[in-house]
Amino acid sequence: MRGEGEVWARVALTRVADPGDEVMGRAVRERGAEGAWAAARAGERLPGAGEQRTAGYAVRAARADPGADLAAAGRAGARFVCPGDTEWPGQLDDLGLQRPYGLWVRGRPSLRLWALRSVAVVGARACTDYGAHMAARLGDGLARSGWVVVSGAAYGVDGVVQRSTLRADGATIGVVASGVDVPYPPGNAELIGEIAERGLLIGELPPGDHPTRSRFVLRNRVIAALTRGTVVVEARYRSGSLVTARRAAELGRVTMGVPGPCTSGLSEGVHELLRGEAVVVTDAAEVIEMVGEIGTDLAPRRRGPVLPRDLLDRAAARVLEALPGQGDAGEEEIARAAGASRDDTLGRLYELQALGFVERDNGRWKLVRTARDGRTRRAG
Repeated sequence: MRGEGEVWARVALTRVADPGDEVMGRAVRERGAEGAWAAARAGERLPGAGEQRTAGYAVRAARADPGADLAAAGRAGARFVCPGDTEWPGQLDDLGLQRPYGLWVRGRPSLRLWALRSVAVVGARACTDYGAHMAARLGDGLARSGWVVVSGAAYGVDGVVQRSTLRADGATIGVVASGVDVPYPPGNAELIGEIAERGLLIGELPPGDHPTRSRFVLRNRVIAALTRGTVVVEARYRSGSLVTARRAAELGRVTMGVPGPCTSGLSEGVHELLRGEAVVVTDAAEVIEMVGEIGTDLAPRRRGPVLPRDLLDRAAARVLEALPGQGDAGEEEIARAAGASRDDTLGRLYELQALGFVERDNGRWKLVRTARDGRTRRAG
């Protein structure tokens, strides 16, 4: 655990600078959090900061009250986790100068441990029924496989996937663009409360802070860095979900997309991702194969239903293929077509007769037709 001065400085910086502020990030890296906060309070111009930004730092630093923020967080059942704590997820360090000063966390589980086996699922807020269906499938499947689902607790895909995860008694992390004591969007207040109660709710902004448009975009970098990979379910060309996926790719994480109808505007952004380095996924098993352990978390082999003829050995199948689709044939004809001897062909024909594939009539052989639709058994 960091010293009290370090913690208080980082708490203060969540008030002083916006999330992902690289000027302040550089100051923290070069001077430490306490040095960066001291510079902000003194109105010192940091490298890369103009006069307006420097003045803004100073005004916000004068108003910052770390003790009050920590007390407010405590009343909301939240804690502050920062770099150096045992609960800090080390993968967030990949963000470099945009690494959070710290995270406000609601929920009992360890953020570091939960993030180790997590996948982000994001997508359109105004999703279609198809998008909602696919998000629900992913949430349920990932939960039942023991993976932690990370999303933004927003309307649309985010809310659907996290509700589905909770219904399956799974683990989910909600990354919000407001204070963790401010349910946003208000229509998802019940969901956000349930995430905090049964999972983890995290955010960079201090208690009481409300989101802005830019903060939603900046929040996405945390989702991308925290998880092993990001799945996008429906997104337009300018969707924030694409920002998350592209940032994940930049960070070396796996990017995945669920394809949709080519005629749907809500699929155009996903398809654009899939034309690049993103991977097509259609269910949780395929997601897990991409982000899980190599050679272990493999998706099941996909194929159509097994037909009776699929169970035949190669020689019997070759004889079956040699029979004409219409009419009948003698044993010599069938043997020539199959490229086998007459005796071997005859043995195979009796085998196929016992299995119900062919029948013999007046010394000639023909395919058996099913009673249901008149098709031959060869056609399955």
